Amino acid sequence: VQLVESGGGSVQAGGSLRLSCAASGVTYSRYSLAWFRQGPGKEREGVAVWYTGSDTTYYADFAKDRFTISRDSAKNILYLQMSRLTPNDTAMYYCALDPAPLGAVIAGVLNSESLNPKLYNYWGQGTQVTVS
Repeated sequence: VQLVESGGGSVQAGGSLRLSCAASGVTYSRYSLAWFRQGPGKEREGVAVWYTGSDTTYYADFAKDRFTISRDSAKNILYLQMSRLTPNDTAMYYCALDPAPLGAVIAGVLNSESLNPKLYNYWGQGTQVTVS
């Protein structure tokens, strides 16, 4: 599995960015794709997740009103549209894949546990987002 993020950059507060994550070499039939971020001096935190089995999504509280996760299933590209960015959104943004989602996820119930980084076996290299 290879995950390649792109789309990061520098933006002024209030601006928008769209991140992309191209997934390749994926042989799992159902899996979760998620965005995480890690700001300077902060722990890695989940942003949003997409479960491919049911196209169900879940957002961290801070992302619910400003970020939108989407996916092009034909190309297996995951997107994160971010708007109304603030300096607090400055971070390295990572795409990750969980090949064996929790039973709750498979049943269509996504929650904060769905964004536990320990569940994700595959990670991209990240794309930097800087908001000033």
